[in-house]
Order: sequence, then C-alpha cells, then structure tokens
Amino acid sequence: MRPTLGIMITATTYGTWLRGDRRGWIDDGRLMPPCPGLEAADRLRMPHPPFLFARDQLHEVGAVMGRSLTARLATPIFALHTGVWHFHLVVGAQPSEVPRIAKCAKDAVRFHLRPSRPIWTADYDKRYCFTEPSLRHRIRYVERHNEAMGIAPQPWPFITSLEPRITPN
Repeated sequence: MRPTLGIMITATTYGTWLRGDRRGWIDDGRLMPPCPGLEAADRLRMPHPPFLFARDQLHEVGAVMGRSLTARLATPIFALHTGVWHFHLVVGAQPSEVPRIAKCAKDAVRFHLRPSRPIWTADYDKRYCFTEPSLRHRIRYVERHNEAMGIAPQPWPFITSLEPRITPN
C-alpha cells in the first residue's frame, strides 16, 4: 500500500445532515440511500434545533480551527473551507491520528464560541489520499467551495503549499 499523502475531513454542524437524509448519508464510510423515516425519527430525538454558523462568523471559525491545528498538533493544512453547516479540511500526512485532528478542529471552535448547546455532529467523514492527483483533487474541491462563497481559495495564512511536500518520483 502507498503511504498516505493527505486526508480530507468533513464535519457537519449539529442536526444539519442526519441519518436518512435525502442527499444520502455516510455510515462507516459508505454512502447510504435516503431513508425519510430514519431522518424523521432522528429529528424527533434532537433536544436542540439544528446549528448554523452566521456568515459573518465563517472566517473567524476557520482562523480558530487553523490556529489550533497548527499550534497544538503541528498539522500541515493544505485546504480549509468553513460553511454555515459544515467544514472541509485537507491536511498532510502526520503522526496525529484522524480522530485527534477532527476533535482538535471542532473543540477549538466550540471553546472559542462557548455555546450553551451542541454545535457539531458526533462524527465526521474522512477520505485518504494516496496519490498526488487524488490529493490535488481534494484540495481543489475545498478551494472551489471558498471561491463559490466569493472568497480566496486559500483565505488564511496558515494554509500550506503542497509544492514543497510532494517530491516527484
């Protein structure tokens, strides 16, 4: 097996993408079909309404995540997008395990905002990149999300260029 070059992590905010969602949903890394009954049952059990970030918070949310990941875990961040209901993060391969990276990103925002309710879903999705083209594809995917919001593809100074990290074969 090839070594991991990077990992894309996606996490959603509380209540915005439930099991059974009409867009499909992820279960143990597999895309599952819509199941309206399951989604309705999960929604009924929610003690809080879905959480959305305000648009004017998004840059700050990304900055808090990036500062925490680089300071606490020395995580090389190749791409980051923060949206009102989710984030995409592409990091370089490193000693920290994926659960620790996801927790660090989520906890940084939660600690910074200090909400009196949950803001993140319990889990996240992860996609490993074993080739340079797959890593570049994931990075570009995240950058396009930023551009679609009218911001720069790499809006924070902690974004690391991919060029020095990958050497040609």
